[in-house]
Amino acid sequence: MSISISKLRAVCAAIALLFAVAHPAAAQLSFKPTAEAVQEDQLLKALKEGDKISGRISIPDPMASSLIQPAGREWRDFQRSKLPVIGAVAIIGMFALLAVFLMIRGRIRVDHGFAGIKILRFASFERFTHWLTASCFIILALSGLNISFGRVLILPLFGPEAFSTLTAWGKIAHNYLAFPFMLGLVMMFLIWIKDNIPSKLDLEWIKQGGGILANGKHPPARRFNAGQKGIFWIVIIGGALMSLSGWYLLFPYIPANVTELQFWTVIHAVIAMLFVGVMLAHIYIGSVGMEGAFDAMGTGEVDLNWAKEHHSLWVEEEQAKGRAPDTGSSRPMPAE
Repeated sequence: MSISISKLRAVCAAIALLFAVAHPAAAQLSFKPTAEAVQEDQLLKALKEGDKISGRISIPDPMASSLIQPAGREWRDFQRSKLPVIGAVAIIGMFALLAVFLMIRGRIRVDHGFAGIKILRFASFERFTHWLTASCFIILALSGLNISFGRVLILPLFGPEAFSTLTAWGKIAHNYLAFPFMLGLVMMFLIWIKDNIPSKLDLEWIKQGGGILANGKHPPARRFNAGQKGIFWIVIIGGALMSLSGWYLLFPYIPANVTELQFWTVIHAVIAMLFVGVMLAHIYIGSVGMEGAFDAMGTGEVDLNWAKEHHSLWVEEEQAKGRAPDTGSSRPMPAE
């Protein structure tokens, strides 16, 4: 019996050897892929821009079929290297400019002092619209910056548990507060568009630097000067682009492919960084940067001298309509 088993083994070995010799190509194809087939760089170079290698899936998500997408490398490189630079220039650079401006120019004071007489600048509904949009923007900005830079800045300071909790709640707030922010943009556009149409008067205001670059007379302006009109249009146009791109991020199945979705994430991130930088300047001027400016959105009423210095034509219009005290002179009143 032992002899027959040994013979059987020898016969099987001979048959296996004969099969391997007779079909070398098949053996190489199954177990030894050619070098070109495993070189990823050559495979990616063979693909045209925007093309991808797709597989077969059984779930209703066509994006999940993408196995290799060359554009994804560029998108990843942007998120890791270029976006931090844009954010640093826009945000840290703005902080630096405001610090230098404060040291050189100082706080913008009311030249003739406060008159002690108030004039209504913004009604309650206007202030509600402003603070609705502003409060949502602040939370959206902070949560968005955490998504972009939290892993580098916050995680090492507070640890993984606190960072994960903060990020989870921040993501929820970011998603849901986007809707009242968009509503606020629409309301702002409807109630203030009539006062923010550019005019020739704005060119003179720009030539004089608004009277804030150096101690001097403020150029005449109506309800909104050229600087405020610029902020208005930055908020409306930038907010519209943020809303559109954010809509694609909220509903990632809307774009036709992954490449389009990556494009909108880049738009969303870049505009967000620039938006935050501009709003830092707006917050500075509307609070510590200009004396008496916060009252406009705080109580809705501003001092008459402040109004005459910064919006003299608007004050004259309000006085002609009987909605402002008429002191008998268009010149600012001295403080008592």
